[in-house]
Amino acid sequence: MNNLTFLEKDLTGSEKKQIDFRAGDTVKAYTKYKEGDKTRIQQFEGVVIGISGEGINKNFTIRKVSYGVGVERIFPLYSPFIDKIEVVQRMKVKRAKLYYLRGLSSKSSRLKRVKEMQSSGQETEQTPSGNNT
Repeated sequence: MNNLTFLEKDLTGSEKKQIDFRAGDTVKAYTKYKEGDKTRIQQFEGVVIGISGEGINKNFTIRKVSYGVGVERIFPLYSPFIDKIEVVQRMKVKRAKLYYLRGLSSKSSRLKRVKEMQSSGQETEQTPSGNNT
């Protein structure tokens, strides 16, 4: 076995982060920052516009609009600086890379939400506040 493959299995196998999000989902990535002797956690919330790489080199790109300016950030999935990844909303998209969102305005770049099935068999649309309609 190649040394790189052995190292990759060791790093991803013991504390494997399950990817339970995909392109189009709105996620919060909690990252650790060290300032002097203190560490703090800062969150970055936005839409996942793509997942690339494989194995230990897997990255995902999050895009958000802050004060009218689009901000994109690429996060390595197996970075020790990522505390956790939380899915806020699931969206229905038909593409793996959503680079076309870069050229759209904020209102036209909205995506459709995924309808989830309740235990009673009724379809409900997930809302940001957590209330089902």
